[in-house]
Amino acid sequence: MSGVSLRLEIDRWRRHLVTVAEATPGIVPVAKGNGYGFGLDRLAAEAQRLGADTIAVGLPSEVAEVRDRFAGDVVIMMPWRPDDDLARSLLADPRLITTVSRVEDLATIGRLAADLARPPRVIVEVLTSMQRHGIRTDDLTAVGDHLAAITLEGWTIHLPLLDRGRYLEAERLARAALAAAPGTLWISHLPAVDATTLAKQLGGAGQDPIPLRLRVGTRLWLGDPASLSTAATVLDVHPVRRGDRAGYRQRKIIRDGWLVIMAGGTAHGIGMEAPTSASSSRQRLVALAQGGLQASGRALSPYTIAGAKRWFLEPPHMQASLVLLPGSATPPAIGDVVPVELRLTTALVDRVVEV
Repeated sequence: MSGVSLRLEIDRWRRHLVTVAEATPGIVPVAKGNGYGFGLDRLAAEAQRLGADTIAVGLPSEVAEVRDRFAGDVVIMMPWRPDDDLARSLLADPRLITTVSRVEDLATIGRLAADLARPPRVIVEVLTSMQRHGIRTDDLTAVGDHLAAITLEGWTIHLPLLDRGRYLEAERLARAALAAAPGTLWISHLPAVDATTLAKQLGGAGQDPIPLRLRVGTRLWLGDPASLSTAATVLDVHPVRRGDRAGYRQRKIIRDGWLVIMAGGTAHGIGMEAPTSASSSRQRLVALAQGGLQASGRALSPYTIAGAKRWFLEPPHMQASLVLLPGSATPPAIGDVVPVELRLTTALVDRVVEV
């Protein structure tokens, strides 16, 4: 028996990490949220193994999960706010780089800096077409009024994923930022080839390229799907007959078969997928059909048993799921491991196994 678990299996994964890191100048691995399914501590250790000098986390609360496994600097990508006590305390940490997205917050940090042993390290976010966080280009000159009290580590530009117009937007915003104050550019979602071109273009003819750091998360950790697979342990198997009832909600069994109890539930992200963008007519029809089935109490599980995905009996439990298998199929044995399809950015696995 392989253990009661939902597991992520990795094969040739580290080769992919090295390939991406070597092709990405100034790479800053991103480790945030659930750690892309791997966990933050593991990603911190992998970033250390890659030789990265800086790692990026999403929230101040995630710093503690990476700093003991990673020896370099840590960037907090969520913009600083004055009412966050943990974020305020981290200003004094010499390894921490804080993102600031409002001029008034930069002013507040400047005042707090008077009580610190050293100036806080800060990167200033420029508002992009994502319209999420950042200072508008018209207001960037005001940043210069607050630089004396901080160490400006550069400017951060978080671009949208769409290719169209992305390079031109990066160039326009970078020029506006560098006109306000010189500094390193920290950019998300710009291909390495474009970033290299941009750094040279901004540096000018006969000049050194502008220093540039590329934050990479999904493309680094999940960019080679063939090197990753997820699987779950069969916990129990029970024969059931039409008319039997089972589960918390005592759902009626509609035909003879098997009730397979699988490792994995809502605590692991089973049945709690993130929304996807239905950009085509077919995708919208599929989403509509799935919604109709779920409204009627039927939902297809992510578990593949005896060669096909099988239906949930009822919504997943916290750490286990009840899955129906028709009587015509050969049931798995207790302890068998079967494939399960997971969105790793919303999943929490019990184990990561190298195969």
